[in-house]
Amino acid sequence: MRSHRATGLRELFGQQWFATLLAARLLSQTADGIFQASLYGALLFNPEHHTQPAEVAGGLVLLVLPYSLVGPFAGVFLDRWRRQRVLSRAAMLHGALAGASALLLATAGSRSAAFDLAAFGALAVNRFYLAAQSASLPSVVPAEQLVLSNALSTTAGTVVTIAGAGLGLTVRHLAGSGDHGNAVVSAVSVLGYLAAAAVASRLPAARLGPHEQPTASVRQQLAAVTGGFASGAQYLWRRRPAARALALLYGHRGLFGLWTIMTLLLYRNTFQPDGPLRAGLVGAGQAATAGGVGLVLAAVVTPRVTDRIGMHRWIAISTALPAASGLALGAPYRLPLYLLSAVALGFGMQASKVCVDTIVQETVEDDFRGRAFAIYDAGSNTCFAAAAVIGAFTLPLSGRSPTAIAVMSAAYLLLAIGYAASSRLPSAATPALAE
Repeated sequence: MRSHRATGLRELFGQQWFATLLAARLLSQTADGIFQASLYGALLFNPEHHTQPAEVAGGLVLLVLPYSLVGPFAGVFLDRWRRQRVLSRAAMLHGALAGASALLLATAGSRSAAFDLAAFGALAVNRFYLAAQSASLPSVVPAEQLVLSNALSTTAGTVVTIAGAGLGLTVRHLAGSGDHGNAVVSAVSVLGYLAAAAVASRLPAARLGPHEQPTASVRQQLAAVTGGFASGAQYLWRRRPAARALALLYGHRGLFGLWTIMTLLLYRNTFQPDGPLRAGLVGAGQAATAGGVGLVLAAVVTPRVTDRIGMHRWIAISTALPAASGLALGAPYRLPLYLLSAVALGFGMQASKVCVDTIVQETVEDDFRGRAFAIYDAGSNTCFAAAAVIGAFTLPLSGRSPTAIAVMSAAYLLLAIGYAASSRLPSAATPALAE
């Protein structure tokens, strides 16, 4: 089995331009981790501010709102613009906005509207970048390697994001925990974005698509945004395997949003250091790292398991996992057990996401793929933000709520059962994916 997996990886990296596309992604997402460490430090764990649940939720909404608002526009343009140019130029623009955020943090502080606007812009550009990455992948690897390439790309991207956040926290520790230290961290991230832009510029412009040259003018493209988003949504609705998979992932993201705000409140206001396990922003970083361990495990296991039992069954099984782990490991509110629950949550979420990405890529035609992934991103992050707001008004300041854990566990179980039942239904519009 190990030899089979190694052969699959050799074939994957033997595909022309896959390694270059992956390298651009990893450089950009490493910079994302550094930049996000700056934003989380400035908005959620700044010792100069007293953060209530509503303020924590507000910071989370600022961090994810660009992903929802930009999504409809990103998809329409990704089906018209050369995706290679989007990758290179978006990385450069992201670097410029990260640099502006650093300057504003150093001069005006994290409570300034100008900083919020710069951070919002940087995250919006990042959504363009990642949507272009997802839409480009089927142009550089064959269909039979999409599961493996998605597992590798998304998981490696998440791992380097976490590593980047760890680097950002180290820089923040050396530079200081206030706005000045966060400004230094943001400035460091600029280097990663410029490197990502340089690598993306090596990709051939025509290779990544879209594979039909657009004929509409810029004004016509802008006028087509709303209609394009609506047509993309209608198209996805008719592709029932993709629609079911997206609905499942939206549920995952909503529950993850509630878990995230609960975790931030716990690490900020309740948890105390326990040996090497820390509280505060460093402790929250340890929880993110634990989730990253789950992501890596899911990436290793998912291609092998889906070959045996199919993607639909694996999605249902991996969605049920957080239901059990939340009650068994999260409810005691002990740091070691809570970190184990983060591993299980990361595993379940990533195993499902790899399969959902592949289902969308396989069932959506290239002309609609950019819009499909834009809708994917917009919906999932809207669910994340909405759940964070709900958590702000329902969770106590301490973040300790056995009721919330019970509700989340029940919701994961219902998602798993619902998806398992619905995936057995025949689809009139699209042949069902093989189990």
